[in-house]
Amino acid sequence: MPARFAAGGVRVALVRQLSSGDYFEQWLAGAQAEAQALKITLEVSSGDGNNDKQALNLEQAVQQKADAIIVDHGFADTVQPAIKKAADAGVPLVAFDVDPGTPEAVALTQDDHKIAELALGALKADTGGTGDVLYVYVSGFAPLDRRNEVWTQFKKDNPGIKEVAQIGVVNNSTASAVADQAKAALQANPDVKAIFAPYDEFAKGAAIAVKELGLQDQIKIYGADVSTADIGVITEPNSPWVATATTDPSNVGRIAVRAAALLVAGQQVGPELKIPPALVTQKQLRDAGIANIEQLTGAVPELTTPDVARVPWAAP
Repeated sequence: MPARFAAGGVRVALVRQLSSGDYFEQWLAGAQAEAQALKITLEVSSGDGNNDKQALNLEQAVQQKADAIIVDHGFADTVQPAIKKAADAGVPLVAFDVDPGTPEAVALTQDDHKIAELALGALKADTGGTGDVLYVYVSGFAPLDRRNEVWTQFKKDNPGIKEVAQIGVVNNSTASAVADQAKAALQANPDVKAIFAPYDEFAKGAAIAVKELGLQDQIKIYGADVSTADIGVITEPNSPWVATATTDPSNVGRIAVRAAALLVAGQQVGPELKIPPALVTQKQLRDAGIANIEQLTGAVPELTTPDVARVPWAAP
């Protein structure tokens, strides 16, 4: 065990942009479990969608001399100046799903291009590569922007796919807000065959709209990310959400804490860690009787990545 950990009292600040939603809750649960296993005190703050508040929380973590800082999401324009202050102060940094703007921070990402490719591959297979599609997207979030790059290319490569409308909002009630937008967009575009909603709160909102309009037989939803609650939505009777491309959010949270621990111990990490995703289908979940994340990771072992940022002194 490295001397810093043998001495005890390691403090890692987790500075989050958002905390509401199934994905973020499971991500935090994984981070907290890994911190407990490594005897790290995890000091959690959230901007609750307020980017200036998140930047202030990050500056406070530097002032309070945290042993390392994990930045969870955020807008580059607001967090990069504070990240630079932390880097200049010599604080080890892990930045998840946000561009840190400096090579001194380890950039932790899901493979968002692959996530979009998997979901869109299922959409293409089911639609035959033709039809009207509703797209849910909000710019400025690094993972969504990367997924959008794949969608943009996908439309070029598949001219039979027509994006008839783009909707999207991110706030503390994303699913319900997207549901309202989706109902209006679907009523204005009655021939929509599919919805590409590459974030689970987007997909849940789209599912609410499709069900309320009684369009389950016409429209299918292709999403991203997964949680136990999402599995319930996907597998419920007549659910239009038929596929999601994902990592395990709790596993990603664990990896973020492990990477921070390695940095505190003075070990090399990165400069980039990328976590591979898997495609999970409604049929797969129903056929296997999968009802929660624990059962899913047992059935899809590639969602568990123990060798990414492995901590050699920790118990396996």
